[in-house]
Amino acid sequence: MNPARAARSPIVFLVAAVLFINYVDRGALPTAAHLMQGDLHLNYTQMGMLMSAFFWTYTFSQIPVGWLAERYGAHRILAAGLTLWASATILVGFAHTFAMLLVLRLLLGLGESAGFPCAAKILAAIVPAKGLGTANGIVALGYLSGPVVGTIVGGLLMAHFGWRAAFWVFGALSLLWLWPWSRVAGGVRAAVQASADDSPTLWMILKQPSLWGTALGLFSTNYTFYFMLSWLPSYLQTERGFSLITMTKLATLAYAANAVSAFAAGWGIDRFLARGGSANVGYKSVMAVAHVGSVACMLAMAVGSPGLALASVFVYQALCGASSPGVYAMCQILAGPRASGRWVGIQNSLGNFPGIVAPWLTGYIIQSTGHFTNAFVVAAAVSMLGLIGWIWMVPTLKELQWKHPAPPSGAVAPESG
Repeated sequence: MNPARAARSPIVFLVAAVLFINYVDRGALPTAAHLMQGDLHLNYTQMGMLMSAFFWTYTFSQIPVGWLAERYGAHRILAAGLTLWASATILVGFAHTFAMLLVLRLLLGLGESAGFPCAAKILAAIVPAKGLGTANGIVALGYLSGPVVGTIVGGLLMAHFGWRAAFWVFGALSLLWLWPWSRVAGGVRAAVQASADDSPTLWMILKQPSLWGTALGLFSTNYTFYFMLSWLPSYLQTERGFSLITMTKLATLAYAANAVSAFAAGWGIDRFLARGGSANVGYKSVMAVAHVGSVACMLAMAVGSPGLALASVFVYQALCGASSPGVYAMCQILAGPRASGRWVGIQNSLGNFPGIVAPWLTGYIIQSTGHFTNAFVVAAAVSMLGLIGWIWMVPTLKELQWKHPAPPSGAVAPESG
């Protein structure tokens, strides 16, 4: 299939839509944090724990979900995950205690863990390597638009109807995705099953140094991303003094810059490849620029003037967006369609530990110091690790040759075909 056409298939857009929903639902609590603290009498440490709790289940479920996606079909596991996380979102609107919110955040993380392993498996099965930049750019545009829509719509709903209404609306609308997905599930199933032949073993995947490189790179990327996703609304209100409505507008514009940058970078990389460029140069160059620039932006937000800090919010979001297609396209190229589900499951499990650490640690730092400054300095330091993971530990970017161990002497090799 033509790479450009495959990258724009209805399946790709539905995968982008489900990850858009994924980020709308997970971002509702950070947007509501300021209101929920006052209504339910929660302190910063408790809010940090609630933001972190999502990642307790989200992180540790990635590996089994990657296996389930390859064993039982990514299309089925993805639909089941959405049903669980949408239900948990609705129920948050009925919660009145910290304990209940904690349980629902754990369920939300469990359901949403299906998103990226299933998406990676599906994209690797239906899109050729030279179209993965655009396909992942479209998907990144989807999930990075989630905070845009979630922040502005959620903020407006909360300002006019209270924070509970936003959770009811977001959760109910999420379930509507299941109908169009059921219409294309047959095509997804056929593509995924065709890519399952002669799959590498888990041990063969774990032995790859590039797996650990992409995991470290994602760890670094995600620390700054989740730090900003969880605390940007509070930072703009408490540290910089913006009102709820102004914060909503600024955060929405920043998230929009992230989303548009992701699509532009994915499209640009594929254009570079179509003209004979190297995937290794295309993807790694973007990663290097994004991580060096992120360090500068974190430090500017920590100690810069109000104008410089606000500008750095937007620059960081654009850099983060530009790196997004490579986060999954690189591993899809390396693992190929036969191993992408498990590879991304392992990569995301390790790479999402910052989701556990960053929200809680930031809450602790703010509670201890009364400011965000040290939290930004920590984020800058972690961002430097991405250069080691994405650039140094990942070899030349091409599909790995999965070689199964030779059968013992005298054993009959399995017939092909």
